[in-house]
Amino acid sequence: MKRFKINLNLILLITLIILAIISINIGVEQFSIIGLIKNESHDINIFMKSRLPRVLSTVIVGISLSIAGLIMQTITSNKFVSPSTAGTMDFAKLGILFAILFGASASMLTKTIISFVVAISGTMIFMLILKKVKIKNAVLIPLLGLMLGNVVSSISTFIAYRYDLIQNINSWLMGSFTLVTKGNYELLYIGIPFMILAYLYANKFTIAGMGEDFSTSLGLNHKIVVMVGLVIVAVITALVVVTIGTIPFVGLIVPNIISLYRGDNLKKTLPATAMFGAIFVVLGDILSRVIIFPYELSISVVMSVVGSFIFLIIIFRKKAKMK
Repeated sequence: MKRFKINLNLILLITLIILAIISINIGVEQFSIIGLIKNESHDINIFMKSRLPRVLSTVIVGISLSIAGLIMQTITSNKFVSPSTAGTMDFAKLGILFAILFGASASMLTKTIISFVVAISGTMIFMLILKKVKIKNAVLIPLLGLMLGNVVSSISTFIAYRYDLIQNINSWLMGSFTLVTKGNYELLYIGIPFMILAYLYANKFTIAGMGEDFSTSLGLNHKIVVMVGLVIVAVITALVVVTIGTIPFVGLIVPNIISLYRGDNLKKTLPATAMFGAIFVVLGDILSRVIIFPYELSISVVMSVVGSFIFLIIIFRKKAKMK
C-alpha cells in the first residue's frame, strides 16, 4: 500500500510538470522553448512576463482551492461542502464590492483584507447554521450553503445595481487567467504560508472532524482548531477571488476523487489533493485556450461544464455503493 501511495504522488507530479510545459507553449504570441534555452531575448521576455506567471498562478490557485475544499469537508464531516457550496466565495465577492464602494482606488491588498474579513464572517455564519440544523443530511448541508450564497449574491447584485457597479462586480464572477502577467498575480503567494499551516494542522483537522465531544475528550481545543481552518479557507478564497475571480468545483470534486484512493486522513491525502488540484486547474486553463483558439474562454465556464459532469459521476458512484 505504501509503495502505491508513493507512486501515485510521483505520477501526479510528473503529470503536473508535463501539463505545465504544455501550458507554457500555448499562446497567440510566438514562443519557443528552444529559443528560451538559447537565451533569445524575445522568448525570455514572453516567458518571464506572461507564460511563467500564468502557469504559476494556475498551479497556486489549483492547490489553494483544493486544500480549502479538503479542510472544509474535513471539519464539517461532509463531502459536499466547499468554499463554493458554503457561501464563502459569495461573501468574498461581497467584500470586494464593499472595497469598491468605500475606496474606489483601493489597492489589491486592501480589497483582499476586506474580502477576507467578510468571507470569514460569512463562513462563520454558515458554521452556526450548521450547528443549528439537527438533521445532518449529506445533501441538505451544502444546499443550505448554496441558498446562503445565493442570498448574499443577490444582495451584492442589488447593491451593484444601486450604485452602478454591476460591470465591476460581474468581472469577479467569471474567473479568468487572461490578464495574469508579471506584477498582477503575486498576491497569490500570500496563501503559501497558509497552505503550510494547513499541513501542520492536518491531524488536528482530522480529529476535529470527528465531532466536538470526541475531539475535546482527546484534549483538542475544537473551537480554536476549527477557527484556524476557517481562517485558512477564508484567506485562500479571498486571494483567489480578488486576483483571478471565482472558479467553481475545484474545492468540491478534487478532495472527493483523492479520498476514493487515499481515505479521509487529511495529512496523508493533502499532498495528493494539492497536486491533483493543480493538475485540474492547469488542464482547465489549457482547454479554455485551445477550444476556440486564438480566442479564449473563461476558465469558470470550462470548470462549470467539466466539474458538473464529474460531480454527477461521483454522486452516482456513491449511490451505487450505498445499494
